[in-house]
Amino acid sequence: MSDNPTPRFRNPFRHYPPVTDRTVTTEVDEAVPKPLRVTAAYAWRLLVIAGAIALFIWLVMLLKALVIPLMVGILITALLWPAFQIMLRARFPRWLAIATTVIGTIAIVAGLLWLVIWQVRAQWQDVQERTLVAIEQLKVLLLDSPFHLTASDIDGYIAQLQTLLTEQQNWLWSAAGAVTGTAAEVLTGAVLSLFILICLLADGGGIWKWTLRLFPRTARPAVDAAARNGWETVINYARTQMLVAGIDAVGIGVGAALLGVPMAIPVAVLVFLGSFVPIVGAVVTGAVAVFLALVYNGPWIALAMLGVVLLVQQLEGHILQPILMGSAVKVHPLAVVLVVAGGAMIARIPGALFAVPLAAFINVAAVTISTGAWRTGEEPAADLIWSTVPRERTRRNR
Repeated sequence: MSDNPTPRFRNPFRHYPPVTDRTVTTEVDEAVPKPLRVTAAYAWRLLVIAGAIALFIWLVMLLKALVIPLMVGILITALLWPAFQIMLRARFPRWLAIATTVIGTIAIVAGLLWLVIWQVRAQWQDVQERTLVAIEQLKVLLLDSPFHLTASDIDGYIAQLQTLLTEQQNWLWSAAGAVTGTAAEVLTGAVLSLFILICLLADGGGIWKWTLRLFPRTARPAVDAAARNGWETVINYARTQMLVAGIDAVGIGVGAALLGVPMAIPVAVLVFLGSFVPIVGAVVTGAVAVFLALVYNGPWIALAMLGVVLLVQQLEGHILQPILMGSAVKVHPLAVVLVVAGGAMIARIPGALFAVPLAAFINVAAVTISTGAWRTGEEPAADLIWSTVPRERTRRNR
């Protein structure tokens, strides 16, 4: 046997690293300019986020028969919450506070609607007669005008006006149908919203506590703090919306009274109730006020009433709504306008109605989580968000 060991085979490529998929990927990435790589990385992530948002919106639209009553119940709860809280602090039993809040709200709304219906029914015959007289006066005025119109021309213009009104009426009904649907859907949604309202007032804390358990334990403090701040923002939104509706009602009602338009109080009530429904509410209530002025007071007073309606609506839409709402929900006024417009384009009236409170809630919740203000090191309290009065104290007061 030889003393020299057998020489081992030496790999001629030993000085080169093995070629792997990662090496090829790295070389390709280095061949692409860095700004383009960063842009592409942002682009596909934004596409994923946009796809998730689109899927969520599609699911919401698919389940709108459940989502809309839920959102309505939450907004009504936020609107009634201050009065409900005052009754709890005054040592009212919870069941009595709930009954007083719900029954009182229904009674107020029903009373306002009854006032409007009663005055309209009492003067409906007079309105019909005055409408026919106003049409005849308008024909005579046009025939004697320097425009040299004939009776056939006037009839043609009236027919075109009726066609336009019919088209607008169909648009309004279709827009309203996006919210209400059939009569059965309206009734079902109203009952479901009432049930949700009662449940939230009765045991909102328990509902939120159960919901909070769906999140990981480490994320619960952040989610709890974000939801608390978001809920306070929704309450501020409801208060501000009522204030804006009241300003609209007072402005148009006082304008109608000063111009001598009859049924100024029913018009103000309709404006107040209609202000909670974007787009359709303002159009319908304003048209009612102008129509009454045209029938009872003539075209010049009707034109002045139209000016009052447009002035109040422009003041509300471009000044009061953005400024007051932006301050209440901590969202810039421009963002308020854009959110309402975007919500209307996506989901029509429901989108415009729920866009601002939803955007405000998301904004405040995101800021709360991102700033880290929730880091208290304590577990969430038993009574969360929905109740600042401990349930134990309420039980002792019963």
